[in-house]
Amino acid sequence: MQYAKILGTGSYLPANRVSNDDLARKVDTSDEWITTRTGIKFRHIADDGEKTSDLAVEAARRALADAATDADEIDLIIVATATPDMQFPSTATIVQQKLGIANGCPAFDVQAVCAGFMYALNTADAYIKSGMAEKVLVIGAETFSRIVDWNDRTTCVLFGDGAGAVVLGASEETGIIHGKLKADGNYLGLLNTPGQIANGQICGSPYLTMDGPGVFKFAVKMLAKVAEEVISEAGFTAEQIDWLVPHQANRRIIESTAKHLGLPLEKVILTVQDHGNTSAASIPLALDSGIKNGQIRRGQHLLLEGIGGGFAWGAVLLRY
Repeated sequence: MQYAKILGTGSYLPANRVSNDDLARKVDTSDEWITTRTGIKFRHIADDGEKTSDLAVEAARRALADAATDADEIDLIIVATATPDMQFPSTATIVQQKLGIANGCPAFDVQAVCAGFMYALNTADAYIKSGMAEKVLVIGAETFSRIVDWNDRTTCVLFGDGAGAVVLGASEETGIIHGKLKADGNYLGLLNTPGQIANGQICGSPYLTMDGPGVFKFAVKMLAKVAEEVISEAGFTAEQIDWLVPHQANRRIIESTAKHLGLPLEKVILTVQDHGNTSAASIPLALDSGIKNGQIRRGQHLLLEGIGGGFAWGAVLLRY
């Protein structure tokens, strides 16, 4: 059997690091208020000249170097993002151009907001297992700061910008073991950005809107459920999971999901305090952090999971 195995990881955060105290000077909030409710201490904000593709390219270059892989060896590029450079073409094709990949490989975006990396990773796994691709570059990249209303203290404190990437390669060694994706559009009112371009103007609000309590309740329930399903369907038990690598949205959601799975926090990769909710970038950012700081080691079993507006959610069990 051919597996999709992680060959390398990389990440990138913009230089502009904004603390809770920095935000408290702009909106009615405080470090204590933000930390208590979310666990977030810092977030990174892209400069005006930095585009989502720029963040993606930096993370991709680091992942390629980590995988000892030349850019031209990549035969598929998938970028998960809800904040693309432009309406079209896809950010993935822009990344392809900026990386100088001229082999004509397919490149496309996946839009599942905070679950985007789960959707992209599962898609890449299917391409490799079917034999349609040998090496795939999967990126989660966001400039969420540009769709946040910085006068709304309930949302602006939550989000940041960043990018994370993995290089997947076809291998006889175990890699991605099992994954699952879910969606339910009936809950779109809980979390959305309704604005759209029509006749040269933005129709509807261009800012993210969120029902915080509703999102929390739904996320905790569905993340635990899909994680349990993936573990069970793969023939594993929670005790066999070495690390939970969750979407870094809110520390309380992460703690609740771990508790439902019976996993101690010592087995959870936590980075939300350092970069806030970076949507599709948060899982690969956490994954790269866990690997680079020596927590995650080769041969260990990882459970990745995330949920985003739509709602869309999913999980992946893999052997690193």
